[in-house]
Amino acid sequence: MPPVPEAIGEAYARLLRQLDLRELEADLYEGESADLGGVSVFGGQVLAQALMAAGRAGDGRPPHSVHAYFLRRGDMAEPIRYRVERVRDGRGFTCRAVQALQRERVIFRLMASFHEGEAGFEHAAPTPGAPAPDTLESDLTLRERVAERVPAPVRARLLRQVGLEMRPVSPLDPLQPAPAPPHQQVWLRLGGPAPADALTRYALLAYASDFNLMGTALRPHGTGFWQIRAASLDHALWFHAPPSWRGWLLHDMTSPWAGGGRGLNFGGFYEAGVRIASTAQEGLMRLPRKARTDAAAEPPPSS
Repeated sequence: MPPVPEAIGEAYARLLRQLDLRELEADLYEGESADLGGVSVFGGQVLAQALMAAGRAGDGRPPHSVHAYFLRRGDMAEPIRYRVERVRDGRGFTCRAVQALQRERVIFRLMASFHEGEAGFEHAAPTPGAPAPDTLESDLTLRERVAERVPAPVRARLLRQVGLEMRPVSPLDPLQPAPAPPHQQVWLRLGGPAPADALTRYALLAYASDFNLMGTALRPHGTGFWQIRAASLDHALWFHAPPSWRGWLLHDMTSPWAGGGRGLNFGGFYEAGVRIASTAQEGLMRLPRKARTDAAAEPPPSS
């Protein structure tokens, strides 16, 4: 397997440092943020750090599901504190609630459930087909191709490294996307060796799950994140098997609905042909004010 680009490796090392939370006191942790080119803290970072906090305050069981709400924008210049509530310690399941705080304001809430797994019924939908990642271009190459078309400050945001190498199967021009079906597939791998700590590997999957997912609902509309106001509203992730991160993972995503300024998206992560996680997210897809006004003024279609 060819090595990942050096810049991605540096971003990956930074990401691992971000996931190594500082324990301030019992059930209270603190993590730093990174600027990934957005106007606020990347939601996947907060999701991953909150899962790390929940797991640190757990009993060693692996997570099987997380459900989260993004409540306020996070400030990238300030650390985030994660306060854990020990909701339940049962014979089979452990539950932890996490509040993410900045300036004593809650910006994010998460519920995480942990379960060791047990014998029972099993079934899985067929693994979707996809071209091999080695036949595809990386998203960084695609972004570099259009970078000269934007001003320097925007170019810096466009080329920001995130610690993962991603290779989309059906890429669109990020500046002028053409309408496409509400389905996409992206291969991704870590920018360095997988960590030995199992909880960190789960948190890395939570981090990765916030990339690309919301953009699936934008594809039919020929628009991208540069043309609208977009934000994650809520996020769910179910773990079906431990992620090893020894190679490429495939994220297969679809959007069954958009409306009311929101878009709904679902996805599945596959590793070595096995579905290891499922994702769901609703995101804000707010048009610019003038576009909203023009759309409201349009007459209804004639019958």
